[in-house]
Amino acid sequence: MEPLQVGLMFWTGGVLGVDATPDEIVESVAAFGVSCGQLGVHGAADLTPGAAERWRAALDRSELEIVTAFQSFEGESYASIPICAQTVGYVPPATRREREQRTYAVSDFARSLGIPGVAAHIGCLPEDPSDAEHRAVLELVRRVCDHCARNGQTFALETGQEPAAALLEFLHAVDRPNLGVNFDPANMILYGSGEPMEALRTLREHVLTVHCKDGTWPETPGEWGRETPLGDGDVGMERYVRTLREIGYAGPLVIEREIVGEEQRADIGRAIALLSRIRA
Repeated sequence: MEPLQVGLMFWTGGVLGVDATPDEIVESVAAFGVSCGQLGVHGAADLTPGAAERWRAALDRSELEIVTAFQSFEGESYASIPICAQTVGYVPPATRREREQRTYAVSDFARSLGIPGVAAHIGCLPEDPSDAEHRAVLELVRRVCDHCARNGQTFALETGQEPAAALLEFLHAVDRPNLGVNFDPANMILYGSGEPMEALRTLREHVLTVHCKDGTWPETPGEWGRETPLGDGDVGMERYVRTLREIGYAGPLVIEREIVGEEQRADIGRAIALLSRIRA
């Protein structure tokens, strides 16, 4: 794969995907002219061997290279930041065990497709390392990393739900060589958790993959910012790509646009053109 190759994140289905066969989904992605990306595995996705075979066949026919299986979980909601804290990732105690087991299943599914990385939002982690819930999630992430390592995979934490310094401290505490981050600059803005380029430099040694997404800062602290088409928000794509080069990142530039329908496809087309121009 060429350094900084433009790719696309797409989903097996769910609220950010389409209800279609693997062949149809992969063909719609390949139609953009990209040859790499991330596969979002929604919480109710079929992970059986039969489903894996259908996805493997579709990907093989398209020669689309998938670098990450990015999972979500049933019951997650991003309706507001407080609801996000209550429902997302591994932090909510009531769903923690179930989601850990689901992660192992996604890792095994990804292995059967030849995908070398798994990623997830871990959730809004309590800041105090001595907090029992913080410790429980840390131990869970260690177990997930160990499972992924047995499958020859990395495990990446999506950025944004905590400041970069806190995430860096967590990465060091987990202490697993296959653990890193999927850096999303827009999430730093949307959550109001830190200036994206400063965060990228802080996490530079741990960046496994990245998203190219854009957004504007929250108008009111504690509320969401607003996602925008790439280039219309506050990230600064030229500066972002330049900083990625500065830290030595050579992986794909994976476009993520979290809407569906024709507007999404139009925005993705413009994003591909923008990134292709910037990286030239």
